[in-house]
Amino acid sequence: MHKEERLPQNAKEGLLFSLIVSIISVNTIAPTIMGLERGFSKINYLETLKIIPFMWIIVILLVRLVAAPVVGKVMPKFVGQTDGFNARVLLNTLLNVTVLSILLTIIGTWVGTKHISLEPFQNFFHIWFRNFGVALWIELLVAQPVARFAMKKLHARQANRVKSVNP
Repeated sequence: MHKEERLPQNAKEGLLFSLIVSIISVNTIAPTIMGLERGFSKINYLETLKIIPFMWIIVILLVRLVAAPVVGKVMPKFVGQTDGFNARVLLNTLLNVTVLSILLTIIGTWVGTKHISLEPFQNFFHIWFRNFGVALWIELLVAQPVARFAMKKLHARQANRVKSVNP
């Protein structure tokens, strides 16, 4: 999958891909979860906007330091040689969302309430299933497709530049 046009092909593109996914995810998942938890209102939304910068940093760190290494070790156990792009992307997304939603169900509650407590552990399964569902659908239907589309357009533009330089 290294040369797949819908995926980043170098560190710079990887950073752009991560930024697109994380910005979309944090700005949609957090407000949706907060709305489901506290009700959808302007006041709750504005409260959510205050914590989004902190959550974005936390998400980036968790992806780089926890989810990517864990998923990198687990993926080869499930992916076969003949599995296609969509199967690999779906499994990768599922595994990443699982790891991140478990961690963020706890950490997100602490950041959102500005208080470290046992509450996220006491209500974990009720909260986690909802958070996982919200995150998975946003990742599958919005964040990942937008980032892959951006990569495809970037690679097409690069190919057109090469064609115009070397006719």
